[in-house]
Amino acid sequence: MSGATVPAVPPRTDEDVPAFWRALGLPGLYDVHVHFLPPRIQRAVWAVFDDAGPKIGRPWPIRYRGSVQERVEHLRAMGVRRFGTLPYAHKPGVATFLNDWARTFAGEVPEALWSATLYPEPEAARYVPDLVAAGAQVWKVHVQVGEFALDDPLLDPAWEVLAAAGTPVVVHAGSGPVGNAFTGPVPLRRVLERHPLLTVVVAHLGAPEYAGFLDLAERFERTHLDTTMVWTDFFSAIEEAGAFPDDLLPRLADLGPKVLLGSDFPTIPYPYAHQLEALARLRDREPRLDDAWLRQVCWETPRRLVEGA
Repeated sequence: MSGATVPAVPPRTDEDVPAFWRALGLPGLYDVHVHFLPPRIQRAVWAVFDDAGPKIGRPWPIRYRGSVQERVEHLRAMGVRRFGTLPYAHKPGVATFLNDWARTFAGEVPEALWSATLYPEPEAARYVPDLVAAGAQVWKVHVQVGEFALDDPLLDPAWEVLAAAGTPVVVHAGSGPVGNAFTGPVPLRRVLERHPLLTVVVAHLGAPEYAGFLDLAERFERTHLDTTMVWTDFFSAIEEAGAFPDDLLPRLADLGPKVLLGSDFPTIPYPYAHQLEALARLRDREPRLDDAWLRQVCWETPRRLVEGA
């Protein structure tokens, strides 16, 4: 990828986003951490956010509530060339339905990455290898919502298959916005000690246990971090998630190509552009988090993880 010749100006609005990635010398953005869900489940998820219930804990006004087609078109207009759908199973018996829906969606929307999910249930030993063999591109696991142990023995065959395939798994394992007995770096560490070549993407940089998940990314070859919501004004103000400590920024820079873009679109309470603006502002705090780093985050690293390119 050629270097940028014009400094990338932090975008303030979604209309500014194409100028941002063009200034970086990129063909667009590669955002793995995007959600598209079956309509009934999408409405249920948004209702949880609207109620600011115990899993959310605060007002969370959703910015993008349009139809599926309107949301897809908005991503296209900003130049998001590839994006995940990241369904996540929250109870037994749901994963297969979500996986079937996400497979159909990816077949209808060329930019969508074929996403899948799993849950600790006996059926996972069958549907995970079947979907890996069929070509599923990225997986999502959400223990903060699903309230299950990552090292549940029922998941061991799935982790073994995914590790061998190298298929990335986006794992919400951090305790933000509201933790439970299953969140934090320790359960993921136990999985990685058993399956050290599992390709993991820790969502939200593991907020608020940033240091603990940085430890895992430093220790395990295929453990990565995504930027979802981190450094945004909204997220930094959440006491339970908190601002990413400045003294950890040098360690983040040392990770090089192990950090990738995430947004959580559409369930965010600010413009999509603000995540990119927040990332671009980091160069004022750590010089190595510069335009070259942004090119890795916004395109090169996620593309390599998903496509091997």
